[in-house]
Amino acid sequence: MLEALEISTGAQPAHSVIWLHGLGADGHDFEPMVPELVRPAWPALRFVFPHAPVRPITLNGGMRMRGWYDIRGMDLASREDAEGVFASVEAVSALIERERTRGVDSHRILLAGFSQGGAIALAAGLGHPQRLAGIVALSTYLPLADRIAEIRAPIQAALPVFVGHGAADPIVPQALGQACAEQLRQWGHPVDWHSYSMPHSVCAQEIRDLGDWMERQLRGEQR
Repeated sequence: MLEALEISTGAQPAHSVIWLHGLGADGHDFEPMVPELVRPAWPALRFVFPHAPVRPITLNGGMRMRGWYDIRGMDLASREDAEGVFASVEAVSALIERERTRGVDSHRILLAGFSQGGAIALAAGLGHPQRLAGIVALSTYLPLADRIAEIRAPIQAALPVFVGHGAADPIVPQALGQACAEQLRQWGHPVDWHSYSMPHSVCAQEIRDLGDWMERQLRGEQR
């Protein structure tokens, strides 16, 4: 089981958000976002911020850092580390199962991630065998698209997805985020797409937009 930071916004949370950080960061990276995102009327949430394993990253000269999979070249869509991706998918699946054993139904579990973490959130969420609440994909792309197309779980059909990207992103070009959103739409997912005037980062407007989207998912679940 991955080590993780946990933050609960109230007693006995019945909803969970598993949030995956980007390359070289750790679970603390998005910890300060919680009070900016969460709204007073929301039910209690448990945020789970796991730490990715430390591994050598080829693109960075083999330097060891926290990463969900290896990056082997500047072209993110080529030479993808399938073994690393699916190992991380399994690790996220274990976190989902742990939330279920703690009393949180899978349809109240949201997967979220930034950059590499967003890629794993997409891969793990689209193929998970129990219905989830949704996926948040920030400044990321769809990894191993052909493989993901084969392993998509029918129960995730029409799963809502929030996709946000910076128009000036030099790390993951916005075109990859747009291609991800379009592919998800072709698969039948309702995609909430947002472009922001920012680089490879998160901005205040994105957090507000994400909060609006999450509120709609929470309202829908409570009907």
